[in-house]
Amino acid sequence: MTDTQPDTREFVVLLDEEGRAVGTADKATVHHADTPLHLAFSCYLFDGEGRVLVTRRATDKATFPGVWTNSCCGHPGPGEALDEAVRRRVRQELGTTVTDLRLVLPRFRYRAEQAGVVENEICPVYVGTAEGPVTADPTEVGAAGWESWSDFRAAVLDGSREVSVWCRAQVEQLPADPLAAAAAPEADLPPAARPPSAGGADD
Repeated sequence: MTDTQPDTREFVVLLDEEGRAVGTADKATVHHADTPLHLAFSCYLFDGEGRVLVTRRATDKATFPGVWTNSCCGHPGPGEALDEAVRRRVRQELGTTVTDLRLVLPRFRYRAEQAGVVENEICPVYVGTAEGPVTADPTEVGAAGWESWSDFRAAVLDGSREVSVWCRAQVEQLPADPLAAAAAPEADLPPAARPPSAGGADD
């Protein structure tokens, strides 16, 4: 009798230039010198005082190790709603839950390279409020701290604060007060990320 091991691989959703799903790839092997375009998300978490949680990626991460960035990033699995993927990843990485989760940059896209490894993502951006204390997973997050959003934003924009390529581009596009911004319609998401109520996820 042969024992079979469960398949524990995580998969990401591959996209065409219009943001439509064209397949999947093993997350563990998708990032390399010629990373295909795929679906991701970024999230900025705030506390009750309006401070933003800024995190430093663990130094043994496969992509962009040790870089300071936004609160949480990740990839939805095939068929997983984007907002649910955000909530899942916040729980996994930061040990907290998020309330008032809102989509603010539905079509954010970027490409970045570090040490020969490329990120190539359509990466909708969310903001939300952390409900409860943060207990970061050290395999994902090397350090974390709450900072004044206005101070953080100003330092990123004037170049005095070193952050990830995507974080800098996102801060440039985010409103001065993200918590007061109206939520963007889900219909503005790339087709692969739209829920059925907003036109359906394009598989």
